[in-house]
Amino acid sequence: MESQADTGLFVFLVIRHKKTTIFTDAKESSTVWELKRIIEGIMKRPPEEQLLFKDNQLLDEMKTLRECGFTFQVARPETPATVGLAFRTGDVFEGLEIHP
Repeated sequence: MESQADTGLFVFLVIRHKKTTIFTDAKESSTVWELKRIIEGIMKRPPEEQLLFKDNQLLDEMKTLRECGFTFQVARPETPATVGLAFRTGDVFEGLEIHP
């Protein structure tokens, strides 16, 4: 029998930046840094220029999505979890902004 870590359970995420919405999935065992690489492929902004948030709390890029509370139980295809995204502009990061 495989453990949860070995099964590669996926979480489903909605990444929000101002009026932009990205739907993606990733393994629970992926790090926040790896999620930033996925965003880089879509938004063409390197991970160093990104901050990611869950419930207005900055996510540690060295932690796994599971460690940040994104599990397959709470981030399902029909109810994806929301991740806030802010970018660096010049030398400073913009504030977190999510518009409907």
